[in-house]
Amino acid sequence: MIVADNGIGFDMAYGEQIFEVFKRLHGRGEFEGTGMGLAICRKIVERHGGSIAAQGAEGKGAQFRFDLPFAAARGGDA
Repeated sequence: MIVADNGIGFDMAYGEQIFEVFKRLHGRGEFEGTGMGLAICRKIVERHGGSIAAQGAEGKGAQFRFDLPFAAARGGDA
């Protein structure tokens, strides 16, 4: 699945670093946030056996792609 936005984007040189806890590419005075959102997303996706990656360009938004393994229906209670 791909989720895209038209926000501030980011330099691809930071494509992996943006998933680190408390990593911010801008100062607190410029943009809101704690630097935890993408770290939490990565942890959730990886705990479900998946992967997540980002692509972006400064001033042109970003795309976040995540893949999760398919689990067959087990029958019974869902």
